[in-house]
Amino acid sequence: MTTAVIIIHVLACVALVLVVLLQAGKGASMGAAFGGSSQTVFGSAGATTFLAKMTTVVALVFMLTSLGLAIFSGKGAPPSVMDEVTSTPPAQTAPAPEPAVPAPAPAPVPAPAQGAK
Repeated sequence: MTTAVIIIHVLACVALVLVVLLQAGKGASMGAAFGGSSQTVFGSAGATTFLAKMTTVVALVFMLTSLGLAIFSGKGAPPSVMDEVTSTPPAQTAPAPEPAVPAPAPAPVPAPAQGAK
C-alpha cells in the first residue's frame, strides 16, 4: 500500500512541475506590460484554462498523498519516545569510602647534647 502511494506521489510531483511550467504567466501579454488591462468578469486572462484546472487537481492529489505518507510513516513508531524507557529507578550504590588520611608523623625528639655533663 505504501509503495503504491509513493509511486502516485512521485508521479504527482512530476506532473505538478510540468503543468506549472507549461502555463503562461499572468503578465505575459504586451498590454499588461503598459498597464492596459480589461475590466471583465473573469479578469484579463479570461475563464479558467484547462491547465489551471489541471494544476488544482494535481496539487490536491499531491497534498493527499503527502498526508497519506505521513500517516503511514507514523504507524510503526511508538507514540512516545518515553514508552521505551523503563520505569524502575536505577539501583543505588553505597557511597565510595573516603580515603584514609595518614596520621601525622611524630615530631622528632632532639638528641641530648654530648658535651654537657
